[in-house]
Amino acid sequence: MTDMKKCFSMVSAVIVLLGVGLVGPAAAQGDDGPMSDLRFVVVRDYNGKPVRNAAVVLHPVGKKGKQAKGGLELKTDNEGRTSIDGIPYGPLRVQVLAPGFQTFGEDYQIDKPELEITVKLKRPGGQYSVYENHGDAKPPDDKKPAEQKPQ
Repeated sequence: MTDMKKCFSMVSAVIVLLGVGLVGPAAAQGDDGPMSDLRFVVVRDYNGKPVRNAAVVLHPVGKKGKQAKGGLELKTDNEGRTSIDGIPYGPLRVQVLAPGFQTFGEDYQIDKPELEITVKLKRPGGQYSVYENHGDAKPPDDKKPAEQKPQ
């Protein structure tokens, strides 16, 4: 009978832990205020096709617009989608990173029970070197100031 009591005790402990796990978040929700379910869609800016395996990084924003400590990273699926539930209302900084695209970053005010955010990633822009002539710079004026004609 001792083995039966041990088994019953273990099952009871698991049930209690599961109950606390289910009640804990619900109780916390009441303390933290309203929560939102966020959906993200990440697509290419130039053709609207989904970007898979993009990192969607969420940062809470503290007072005075400063990024608070902590954060969460999500990955997009083959359709460029990812989601998360239970994000508290308030400011949220969203960054999206994917190889071959410019990094996206923007702050959002989370104020609805459900919100879908579409991010359009752009191709990388051209990079310029200070050591090369790019054709858009004005050619140097070879005339010395004394040689210029008066106007």
